[in-house]
Amino acid sequence: MNKYWKDVALSPDQSIRDALEIINQHALQVALVVDESDALQGVVTDGDIRRALLNNMTLNVPVSKVMNPNPITANIDTPKQKLIRLMEQKSILAVPLISDEKVVGLQTLKQALNQPYYENPVLIMAGGFGTRLRPLTDNCPKPMLKVGNKPLLEMTILNFAKAGFVNFYISTHFMPEQIKSYFGDGSRLNVNITYVHEQSPLGTGGALGLLPKDLPQLPLIMMNGDVLTKVDFQRLLDFHNENQAYGTMCVREYEYQIPYGVINGQGNTVVSMEEKPTQRFFVNAGIYVVSPEVVQQVHANQVVDMPSLLEANIESGNKVLMFPLHEYWLDIGRLDDFNRAQADICALGMSE
Repeated sequence: MNKYWKDVALSPDQSIRDALEIINQHALQVALVVDESDALQGVVTDGDIRRALLNNMTLNVPVSKVMNPNPITANIDTPKQKLIRLMEQKSILAVPLISDEKVVGLQTLKQALNQPYYENPVLIMAGGFGTRLRPLTDNCPKPMLKVGNKPLLEMTILNFAKAGFVNFYISTHFMPEQIKSYFGDGSRLNVNITYVHEQSPLGTGGALGLLPKDLPQLPLIMMNGDVLTKVDFQRLLDFHNENQAYGTMCVREYEYQIPYGVINGQGNTVVSMEEKPTQRFFVNAGIYVVSPEVVQQVHANQVVDMPSLLEANIESGNKVLMFPLHEYWLDIGRLDDFNRAQADICALGMSE
């Protein structure tokens, strides 16, 4: 919604032909007229151009002569449903989004109506001490460390929000006030955020027992707050639902090369030799989908880790699946990982 608005922007002294080319190329039926500081000067639609041509204006006339200088706009924080109602009431197809009197986005009616929407709760574990990242975490919770220009936790929430998820629960323990003061109720990001606080650490799954009892009876996605990833959350949820699983664990393939020649033998007889073989394993990626039944298995203030919780379900005969991740994934547990993340986000287009 916000990333590509400059593709349909032009300056007031550009021509009607320029505006027509932009409208034709991007098929949005609108172009934004902005000044050097991105302040909105007006909006041009294909209808404005048709009327100009019927009035015998040439394509070389500056677009400022035909634009609507007082278009309908909305604040960047306006909820999507309110934007839809506004566009339907005013019979318009797009609304420029404004912040500090500058254009920062463009919401089209088509995008808003077609964007998926999920009521599934999302639980993000953000209570860890981050001891391996000291001194960075001496006065800052690990999920609030900035990767690029945003806290890691904000990047995680935005990735979920882009996929259509809006209901978030954040588990806190270490320095919770920093997280709460930054995100508030989530309205700044057009999402809903509720906090659950662990008075003492409850393991990677204990926060499930602190969630409200009136959660929607839908699978819940939970994720460690120190993971940076581009996983397709929609595809993950579809996989879980289609297979009617109790739990789904995201996994990554991990390779380890043994630095020596490996000898296989029977008694004193050498049977085979393999020079520096590589072993491959699937490792836990810290992202899960669990059914409402699994959530209800965890009691308030119960200490439990997610692997143990899923193992208990496996022993009970409940279906637990693994979902291999092929997208970018990085567990930011050490300083080397944190420094790598700073370099990776630009190359991956995750810095905006």
